[in-house]
Amino acid sequence: MDGLVYMQKDTLNNKAREKWNCRHAQADTVIKPARVLTENLHLLPLVGNALDLACGRGGNAFCLAEKTKLSVNAWDISDVAIDKIRSEAKVRGLAINAQVKDVSCQPPKPNSFDVIVVTHFLDRSLVPALMDALCLGGVLFYQTFTQTAVSHEGPSNPEMRLEDNELFELFKPLRICVYREEGMLGDVKQGWRNLAMLVAEKI
Repeated sequence: MDGLVYMQKDTLNNKAREKWNCRHAQADTVIKPARVLTENLHLLPLVGNALDLACGRGGNAFCLAEKTKLSVNAWDISDVAIDKIRSEAKVRGLAINAQVKDVSCQPPKPNSFDVIVVTHFLDRSLVPALMDALCLGGVLFYQTFTQTAVSHEGPSNPEMRLEDNELFELFKPLRICVYREEGMLGDVKQGWRNLAMLVAEKI
C-alpha cells in the first residue's frame, strides 16, 4: 500500500511539474516581486540566508539579491523556471542559488533560513515545516490569494485560496508584524483586494 501511495504522489508531482514547465516556458523571464516583500524591505535582516520558496521565475529572489546582502536561494518544482532564473542571474551578475525542488516533499530543514518568502503558493501541510525552518529571529514574508475576492484573478480551486483570516491563524505561533486582508470592506475598487499578506518573526 505504501508503494502505491508513493507512486500516486510521484504522478501528481510530475503532472504539477509539467503544468508549471509549460506556463513558465511561455512566459517572460522577468517577473515583479510581491508587494509583501517590496513594501516591507525595511523588516529584512541585514545578513543571513534567504529562501524564495516555490519561487516561479524568481521575482522575489532577484529583489532580495539586488537590494540586500542576504545569501539568496530559490526553489521551485519547475526546472524550466529554475533554468530561467540561473540564466537571468548570470546576465545580471547576481548570486542566486536556484535549485529544482518539490517543496511539498522536500521542505527546508529546521533552523536553516533567516528569511523565507512565499507568494501565490499554498500548501497548508507545509506550515509547521516553514515555521521550523526559520532560525530564531527569522522572518516569514507570505502573500497569496483569498477566497473572498472581487475578481477572478488567481486559482479557480477554492482549496488553493485562503479563507478569511486563515493566513493569520496558520502562523499565529509566530509574532505577527504585518497583516493585511481587506476582503469586501468599503470601496472594493480601491485598496488591497483578492489577497492576504503577512510578515511574521520567529521569537
